[in-house]
Amino acid sequence: MRACVSCGKPDGCIIVSVWWLLRFWSNIYLFPGKTGARWFWDTLVDADLANNSAGWQWVAGCGADAAPYFRIFNPILQGKKFDKTGAYVYRWVPELSGLPLKYVHEPWHASSEILDAAGVCLGRDYPLPIVDHARCPRTSADGV
Repeated sequence: MRACVSCGKPDGCIIVSVWWLLRFWSNIYLFPGKTGARWFWDTLVDADLANNSAGWQWVAGCGADAAPYFRIFNPILQGKKFDKTGAYVYRWVPELSGLPLKYVHEPWHASSEILDAAGVCLGRDYPLPIVDHARCPRTSADGV
């Protein structure tokens, strides 16, 4: 969200951020799409019934033109694939700027010595993982 706020025209960035949130919510946490659709309907001042409902169906993989249920994005792998040099993370997540590239997308795999040298305390400076992404695709696909 830091990138969204600082770019001056955050609309597109926010859309992408919300899209990731929806994917995470429905495909990783396995929250029912109706729960998310209700929350967005009650929260957004410009809520649109068709867009809200169809968007949640698409993200959850159950709409008429839905993404395949097996296409479950892993933010760690996406980071490694599309931010190979860590430039995005180093710029927008300054808490991790002292980490070697090997750990920038998965700082919880760094040893305590590496974290100390980078000035990172997981759980304080950067959150601990809340899901095991290595298990999520199988778990999510099993839940569909």
